Amino acid sequence: MKRRWIGLIVCILSLALSFAAPACAADNPAEQAELVEEAIAPTETASAIFAGGCFWCMEKPFDELPGVLDTTSGYTGGRVANPSYRQVSGGGTGHVEAVQVTYDPTQVSYDQLLEVFWRNVDPVDNRGQFCDKGSQYRSAIFYQNDEQAMAAEASKQLLTTSGKFNQKIATDIRMAAEFYAAEDYHQNYYKTHPARYKVYRYACGRDQRLEAIWGAE
Repeated sequence: MKRRWIGLIVCILSLALSFAAPACAADNPAEQAELVEEAIAPTETASAIFAGGCFWCMEKPFDELPGVLDTTSGYTGGRVANPSYRQVSGGGTGHVEAVQVTYDPTQVSYDQLLEVFWRNVDPVDNRGQFCDKGSQYRSAIFYQNDEQAMAAEASKQLLTTSGKFNQKIATDIRMAAEFYAAEDYHQNYYKTHPARYKVYRYACGRDQRLEAIWGAE
């Protein structure tokens, strides 16, 4: 009789442990983090490509916008496959420095991305951007579908008719071409080299010019 009771107790304990195991596993911080990430991950993402001079300076403004998931510095619009920074900066490949913005369209709209873009470029500079001159530093919007094209054209027209500028808006609006990610050391430069980034922005006159154009807008 005693053996039967012992056997019954062992069976009950085994069943209890089998039900408790998943709960214990869920207490693991790493597994909990993965479950949370899966739960909040957007079901749909979109991308946009903008050129505004040195790509180091174009990542941060977009990264700070809620709904933006990632920014990648790279090259687009040229004639050479997989160009290097040296090739592009030399101005002989036809590429421009650009950023590819990956975002959640349920959290941020393409129109909002356009607003951030315009506020971070000198739209009347037809020779480059700020201290960086040459076609590889020109400002441009690269649309990936008709909806983006119409939104980009509308935003440019709005700027043209605003009366804010006496010169022609020089920013190009072009169909997106192949985008090539830049070398790793260029990615998130404002985070990995914050001191150099700040010195570069100031020495290039970027913030000073943006303040003169847009003020507190």
